Amino acid sequence: QRADKREATADSALTSGGLGSEQEGLVTAHFGTQIEVEDGAGNRQRCHLRANLDALITGDRVAWCAGDPIGVVVAQLPRRSELLRPDPYGSLKPVAANIDQIIVVIAPLPEPHANLVDRYLVAAECVDIPPLILLNKSDLLDESNRQRTEQLLAPYPLLDYPVLHASCKREHGLDDLMETLKDRTSIFVGQSGVGKTSLVNQLLPEVNARVGELSAGRNEGTHTTTTAELFHLKDGGSLIDSPGIREFGLWHMERDQVENGFREFHPLFGQCKFRDCKHEQEPGCALLEAAEKGHISPARLASYRYIVSTLQEDEY
Repeated sequence: QRADKREATADSALTSGGLGSEQEGLVTAHFGTQIEVEDGAGNRQRCHLRANLDALITGDRVAWCAGDPIGVVVAQLPRRSELLRPDPYGSLKPVAANIDQIIVVIAPLPEPHANLVDRYLVAAECVDIPPLILLNKSDLLDESNRQRTEQLLAPYPLLDYPVLHASCKREHGLDDLMETLKDRTSIFVGQSGVGKTSLVNQLLPEVNARVGELSAGRNEGTHTTTTAELFHLKDGGSLIDSPGIREFGLWHMERDQVENGFREFHPLFGQCKFRDCKHEQEPGCALLEAAEKGHISPARLASYRYIVSTLQEDEY
């Protein structure tokens, strides 16, 4: 019934003669049954959707007609990339489209875990979107967490994953971050509370996005961003601030897809003694031998095993 009502509303607007001519636009945010679309001049307007359209997400290119006060989206243009994640109901949920790079944001608090970082990296590798890692809130590094954080990050530069450091409080590393974002469409992903929205506020003060404080006592972030929203940077490029998530399930993937998501495994494919090697305790396993010799990170191999063990168990 809701779909029928939405279709009737869109059709009424299209046939009333109150809409402008069809043009291309960019989806910049999603609000329930309506989306926000930006035209070529940077003007934004909320729009109805034709009911026959697939779900649209931030970053989509669309054909639409402006209206007063609400426009209508009539078609979705092809996506060149999309980031997906499983939702709590067992379905894949698109997060954002037409992305050039994924910024995996972590912080000393809430405590980062390599497995969560590796999940994001695997997801990025499987959709062929270049990722980089950003250690935010670097001002919180101290004697209690510095060594642990440095050990966690150590393998990634060796695998050609860029690692940046930033602190909004000290305004440190923001120029390097801006240079990385320039002329690209990027998305911040990471746990709640790592400061993604604070970074948006620092990079785009005019946005005045709402920031959540770390919940007292638990060091977990409160969810303040409820929909992915796209902002333009003054020096070129666009930034998508995505809802924070504490887990990033990969249950929808097959084991070979997860293997392909670990780029250091690629030269070793086909070298195991057994064709169906699970890289656990099998004799002649090329990955085990490489880890023993220090050619690949034992922590990354452990992360791979953990991800594979949860493929049938992940729910979020």
